[in-house]
Amino acid sequence: MDMNQYLSMFIDESNDHLQSLNENMLQLESNPTDLGIVQVIFRSAHTLKGMAATMGFEDLASLTHQMENVLDLVRNEKLAMQEFIFDTLFKGLDALESMVQDITAGGEGKADVSSIVAALQSIVNGDFQSSSAGQEVAVTSNAALDNAGLALDQFQYSVLEQSIKEGHRVLYVQVAISEESQLKAARAFMVFNALENAGEIVKANPSVQDIEQERFDRSFSLYFITQKEADELKKEILGISEVEQAELTELDEESLKQMSNESIEAVKAASAEMAAAVAEAVHTPEAGAGKSPSPAVKAAAKPSVKNAPPAPNRTIRVDIERLDVLMNLFSELLIDRVRLEQLASEAGNPALTETVEHMSRVSADLQNIVLKLRMVPVDTVFNRFPRMVRDLAKSLDKKLDLIITGAETELDRTVIDEIGDPLVHLLRNSVDHGIESVADRLAAGKPDTGTVNLRAFHSGNNVFIEIEDDGAGINREKVLRNAINKGILTQEKAAALTDEEAYQILFAPGFSTAEVISDISGRGVGLDVVKSKITSLGGNVTIFSTPGKGTNFSVQLPLTLSIIAAMMVQIGSEKYAIPLSSIVETAIVKRDKIRTVHGNKLIAFRETHIPLISLSQVFEVPDFNENEEEETEVVVIRKGEKLAAVSVQDFLGQSEIVIKNMGKYLPAIPGISGATILGDGQVALIIDPNVFIK
Repeated sequence: MDMNQYLSMFIDESNDHLQSLNENMLQLESNPTDLGIVQVIFRSAHTLKGMAATMGFEDLASLTHQMENVLDLVRNEKLAMQEFIFDTLFKGLDALESMVQDITAGGEGKADVSSIVAALQSIVNGDFQSSSAGQEVAVTSNAALDNAGLALDQFQYSVLEQSIKEGHRVLYVQVAISEESQLKAARAFMVFNALENAGEIVKANPSVQDIEQERFDRSFSLYFITQKEADELKKEILGISEVEQAELTELDEESLKQMSNESIEAVKAASAEMAAAVAEAVHTPEAGAGKSPSPAVKAAAKPSVKNAPPAPNRTIRVDIERLDVLMNLFSELLIDRVRLEQLASEAGNPALTETVEHMSRVSADLQNIVLKLRMVPVDTVFNRFPRMVRDLAKSLDKKLDLIITGAETELDRTVIDEIGDPLVHLLRNSVDHGIESVADRLAAGKPDTGTVNLRAFHSGNNVFIEIEDDGAGINREKVLRNAINKGILTQEKAAALTDEEAYQILFAPGFSTAEVISDISGRGVGLDVVKSKITSLGGNVTIFSTPGKGTNFSVQLPLTLSIIAAMMVQIGSEKYAIPLSSIVETAIVKRDKIRTVHGNKLIAFRETHIPLISLSQVFEVPDFNENEEEETEVVVIRKGEKLAAVSVQDFLGQSEIVIKNMGKYLPAIPGISGATILGDGQVALIIDPNVFIK
């Protein structure tokens, strides 16, 4: 069977399971005794292992299986979670993510995970170094595990008991493979195959997966239901090459009950042994000296995993390329709708006008649905940050909480795909530069645990994402000193800057306040990459900071990049579209009210003066000269807190436009973000107001 047809589905579902594993591991770290969370983690890991094995990615399946072994001990209360186990499992998750990324890039999902596998096996074997006690804590004795391995759950016991009552034979089978065998897994498989042809295997120890991967000594045992005689089966098993011994014991109801009780007692004994060993280690007086608890990472408004009822799956996966095709088709429909509205108004036919108006209402509803199909909660970006912040806090030896709110806020998929990296950079800066060390926070009279708030919310046609910390704030003097040393500012200009203007220097190319270059932040790149990426999305980022109390990075983004509301304007024979999200208001200014200062034109606006930019001059429109006009129509635009005005010839009104990429037709033109097709078939360029405000 060709599995390539399922590859994209496998990648999507693997990423979902890995994200779920990360989120639930973080919750488990905050509440290590919650076995409900462990069960959820185990199920995700088990599903991921099965998918990987089915697709033929053996390395991924093998590592997941090793992690599953550890989780199995935890969920059966044979192992208590502690820091070393958490760290090892998190390393395993990182390796699994790398493998999936390699598969996504066309690779085979291979990676060197020998050190992680060794650590996981040491946890299962009980010979790992306990991070909380500094001494070895045995999980259980091997003997206890052997005896506990065939403990039956209620369902398995009922199946065997009912089979006996119905006249079937229930056998307890013990098989040993020769020590000289080089293919013990293959021999075990032959035994299983022979038995499955004669009946049904209910429970095996070790598990079938362990036996298939040769993770057993050389013997195994199982419960088996059949109609055949025990002697006949024994002869068949011993007839398999390199099978050294086979013991088959037929069970009645009494002996089944006795064996089951012995198995349960073995489990209890093993659990008690493990609990006593861990308790002794944890309560050793010198065990925890100098150890600080792991940093907590909290996600606000997250439902409890333990009590959350399973929600019915009412979603389907749709390739984003199909949504792009749907959007393009609707764009053409929207253009034709505008054209029909123009023709109907010119024709003056009431029936035609009524029909076009109805079509406009229906297409408006269709437009809302198409746009909503592309909307994705920012949770798809936010959910990878708790794990990242946890690891950063551990590496920097800081204690902090990450509090996420508004994760259900929706953005266009194209914006979601691009905003992840800028937010990562801003969060890393907050953790590295913003939050102080534990000692510095205590010295400043603050709690030893810092707080980083990550929030998202709608405001008009925009979405705001804020990253706010309660750290040391931005040191204005340090910023200006670095800027002067790097030649970004002169001493005179620096002295004249307001605090807000000084903070904006952080976005200057090549600017960084890091005294030591690290892998976390301050790599000499600064925040200019963040600024340029957000600006390219039609957004803006501003900084608010109070020294000693913290810093807030506020990112403003458009809801969608596909269809926007715009003001249509005309200059000579050319038409332009200005996004409404950037417009403050429109006005008409008499020519004698325009002032010129140092060669720059200014107009009065609300008790201040703002620069006036002539679009006809910027775009060199040949058939319009605004100097011949007595009055000038202006559009006041905003970029953050800064304002400017652009002069045009006429206002054509508001319209919803479809953004078309310029592609290779024109080189990059400053001030133009794209184009749209009007109802009469003309092309109008879309203005990027951010370029005109410095």
